[in-house]
Amino acid sequence: MSRSSRSRTDLQVRAVPAKGHHSVYVVYLRDPRGDGKAGYYVGMTGLSPEQRFDNHKRGIKAAGVVTRCGERLVPRLYAHLNPMPYAKALEMEGALADSLRKRGYVVFGGH
Repeated sequence: MSRSSRSRTDLQVRAVPAKGHHSVYVVYLRDPRGDGKAGYYVGMTGLSPEQRFDNHKRGIKAAGVVTRCGERLVPRLYAHLNPMPYAKALEMEGALADSLRKRGYVVFGGH
């Protein structure tokens, strides 16, 4: 392999996607406070939202409220935002949680 082709290959392997690989996600929670009202959990992850939700449900690095009350992901609230770099995901997690709270929803997470 010539030096120039090896360098190009190395660069392609090392290239970081411009959009990043982190995601925000929203989980629908059934009766998280025991008052009969639904809620949401907002999080961010470097995994796919589906894989992260599965981990919550299996108790792996889980938020207890999602393990107990998490019913399903709500992609209509987050899919259009993903993927993004880590720093943007941190920012977006809080902004998305605040937006849902301002609309009157009970929201967990969104640190």
